[in-house]
Amino acid sequence: MNDDQQNSEIEKIANLMLHDDISPDEQDVAKLEKYKNQIKEDCDLDDEEALKMVYETLLYRKLKNSDSSDVLEKGTDFGAGFS
Repeated sequence: MNDDQQNSEIEKIANLMLHDDISPDEQDVAKLEKYKNQIKEDCDLDDEEALKMVYETLLYRKLKNSDSSDVLEKGTDFGAGFS
């Protein structure tokens, strides 16, 4: 899967999560199962890779909703560890 395909899938899953009113902070694997399965079906990925993409989608949503456009300033909020 190339970057454009991955970004498109992340955007699609992010929109589904918004529609389903799933918090960007959600960590309950049972609640995230629907999105993992959708990614597996759409992208032909295994469980582990699909779940990674679910978490990337949650991170994407948190960054997108951030009040600061400076990733270096807000990076530690998301565990990015910029110094």
